[in-house]
Amino acid sequence: MTEAAMLGDDKKIFITDCEGPISKNDNAFELARHFIPDGQRLFTLISRYDDVLADIVKREGYKAGDTLKLILPFLKTYGVTDGRIREYSLKSMLLVPSARETLQFVRGIAPAFIVSTSYEQYMQALCYSLDFPFENVYCTRLNLDKYRIKEEERAELRRLREQMVRLPIPEIPKNARSLKDFPTKMRETMKRLDEIFWERIASMEIGNVLRKVNPVGGPEKSSAVNEIVSKMKADLEDVMYVGDSITDVSAFRLVRDGNGLTVSFNGNDFAVREAEVAVLSENAILIAVLADAFNRFNKQRLINLIRDWKNLSTIEEFRLNEPLKKRFLRLCRKKPPKVKLVTIRNRGKLMRESTAFRKTIRGEDIGKLG
Repeated sequence: MTEAAMLGDDKKIFITDCEGPISKNDNAFELARHFIPDGQRLFTLISRYDDVLADIVKREGYKAGDTLKLILPFLKTYGVTDGRIREYSLKSMLLVPSARETLQFVRGIAPAFIVSTSYEQYMQALCYSLDFPFENVYCTRLNLDKYRIKEEERAELRRLREQMVRLPIPEIPKNARSLKDFPTKMRETMKRLDEIFWERIASMEIGNVLRKVNPVGGPEKSSAVNEIVSKMKADLEDVMYVGDSITDVSAFRLVRDGNGLTVSFNGNDFAVREAEVAVLSENAILIAVLADAFNRFNKQRLINLIRDWKNLSTIEEFRLNEPLKKRFLRLCRKKPPKVKLVTIRNRGKLMRESTAFRKTIRGEDIGKLG
């Protein structure tokens, strides 16, 4: 292969999820934990319900990430406002080490975008912290203040919360294809949650949030990627997409099928299963390394380099920007990141390793969420 063939000719596009690759937060989880009694368990229950509806049941009109609208009636019940979300988000912001430098570097070599399921109030806070342009962000639009909640609804939602936190949290059995593969107690939990959300809450005035708020997850992330590619007059093969959760699966499939590069960064099972490259790293600087190499080489040349990744000495093959290389080696020499191509043979092992590593980076409670 000639040198010209190995080098990328087109301008690349960098697109990343936010929570995971850029920040350690799960903002919606943290809001629930902070403002709602037993909110940690409530959010975990709803998040697992979300996983089952999206990945197993495939409920019509439902998508991964809709947890962010299901939790809203409860946040509203306990006095959460748009201002409180914004204030708490700024106060609780926790970035992955080198996230700011990584985004600044990437913006210097390629158009960069963030596609996130997070509420816009959190993303505004994050952009302020990172000096990243909010106009390059796709996220869940939310005006919680405009929704009314009656006092009798507030009382009913408090009673429902008390019931819900006593329910067992669904676990997805290995190789499950339908709810018939779930234990009886788990099926009963799913049935009760269906009744609560799609019958009881949906009939309330505050139930309007379930119909009108549209979290950016699943197909919305794919739509965002397509919109970015169209706006930049590029092709999917020019896209490097970084994600870490079930909400990125649709975008991963779109970019991968278009011959772009898909990277799971400390991803859970859903992310590793769909990505081409799995990264386990404490530091975001490796994202900049891969972005720089992707910008310099065609995808196959980069894939070959990753396939041969043994240790930090491999980095010489990437012919990186010199200051970036020095910073990467200084930050990662003591704890080298793990970079692996995801194959049929190693997928199961990488899913287990990445999920475990994810919990050490983001904490047990956040790390186990879908």
